[in-house]
Amino acid sequence: MSVADKVLAVNNDLPIRTQRPVHSGKVRSVYWLTEADSRRLIQEKGYNVAPEAPLAIMVISDRLSAFDCIWHGEGGLNGVPGKGAALNAISNHWFQLFREQGLADSHILDIPHPFVWIVQKARPVMIEAICRQYITGSMWRAYSQGEREFCGIQLPDGLHKDQKLPELLITPSTKGILKGLPGVPEADDVNITRRNIEDNYAAFNFRSPDDIAQYETLLREGFELISAALAKLDQVFVDTKFEFGYVTDAQGEEKLIYMDEVGTPDSSRIWDGAQYRAGQVVENSKEGFRQQLLSHFPDPDILLNKARMAEREALARDNALPASMLMEVSRTYADIAEKITGRPLDLSENPKAEIISVLREQYGLIDG
Repeated sequence: MSVADKVLAVNNDLPIRTQRPVHSGKVRSVYWLTEADSRRLIQEKGYNVAPEAPLAIMVISDRLSAFDCIWHGEGGLNGVPGKGAALNAISNHWFQLFREQGLADSHILDIPHPFVWIVQKARPVMIEAICRQYITGSMWRAYSQGEREFCGIQLPDGLHKDQKLPELLITPSTKGILKGLPGVPEADDVNITRRNIEDNYAAFNFRSPDDIAQYETLLREGFELISAALAKLDQVFVDTKFEFGYVTDAQGEEKLIYMDEVGTPDSSRIWDGAQYRAGQVVENSKEGFRQQLLSHFPDPDILLNKARMAEREALARDNALPASMLMEVSRTYADIAEKITGRPLDLSENPKAEIISVLREQYGLIDG
């Protein structure tokens, strides 16, 4: 079996019993279970959710997304070996730590396979919450061109690229397109201020204005917990994205939880500590691949300029990257996953067959 055969590139064609279309994102696909299967699993497995809660199977893939496009490599390499397992293992590790430390629960109820989560339906907060401890990336690009205000926060003059910020910054952006909110552009992923959120808390799906402070507390506590754990591994937690939502537990209590993924090389920047102290940034996250893409193509503006999205999509579709680039990403993800979890990464020989087998035999979710 070739390396390409071990990659789970397509994850929206599994024969999981569902009555709704499969929702396929850049990396994950979501299969909503039937009402009968949701109720049965809640009862059989004793999940701490309302008896009528809708459940879903979330299957991660090995697809590689960057600059809002999916990239592929030579030799039929349509993803990165081990990437999906690494992302799930890292998220699982942090979510468990958050629960143990009393921060908040996540949307994950069960982990049948390294590629699979059973999740409960949450009412999402319509914010991508970014925490930044260092000035780099898009913030540095804007700062170096004279911008000093970010999401209503004023930064001082005299900061240098990649330096630690005076304090942890929360720089939220919209998740999806929100219409009719004064001062908030009708576009996905645009920066917003805390005042924007306060003035329109219900439109962002917050239950009450008080929950804005709770979400900020969970952001800071989550960031600080991951940062402290990574520091023990001599890794620098630079910035990250969190997402939140509301669920109802078995006792009927509605609560704010962490969603999506946390502290992964896809959603965060992680730097090697020893190299950073020596004055060099070595990425242990997807940022390294993004930088390679910018160097690989003669016109990097296509990757940075949202107005050139059609050209960017053509670039990703029509160019098979050197296999070595994707294998380097594979090593980065496997290494950081094993550092964080302290365990070897569980790699599948045939992930699709394994997933079908476990969901049929242990969960009764596949006919035949």
